[in-house]
Amino acid sequence: MAIGGTGERGSASVEFALVLPLVLLMCLALLQVGLLVKDQLVVQGAARAGAREGAVSVDDAQVRQAAVDAAVDIDPALVDVLVAREGGAGTAVTVTVTYHAPIVVPLVSWLFPDTVDLSAGAVMRQETDG
Repeated sequence: MAIGGTGERGSASVEFALVLPLVLLMCLALLQVGLLVKDQLVVQGAARAGAREGAVSVDDAQVRQAAVDAAVDIDPALVDVLVAREGGAGTAVTVTVTYHAPIVVPLVSWLFPDTVDLSAGAVMRQETDG
């Protein structure tokens, strides 16, 4: 009776040792996806902040700076901001923010491309004439 129990316990240990690397790899991949989702939320907030600044300001450089300033916790060098205006007061200003997110979690970089492009846009009505 004791011999069968020991064999099963040893078998469970071997199975655990075989499955553990796969489970850890999936956990790390899930962590990377979570970081990308967090970055997407930051990019959306930056687009909204840029659009709000574009609604009250006609200076596109100021709009870009507002969007980059709102993009906390991400590298400003990897952020592109595009400002598109349709005309003067009462027309739309569209701000599109694109972040080229790097893969930062070790051991899962082979599962993802080198960078993941995260993009968000926001549209608001211009309150001032340019």
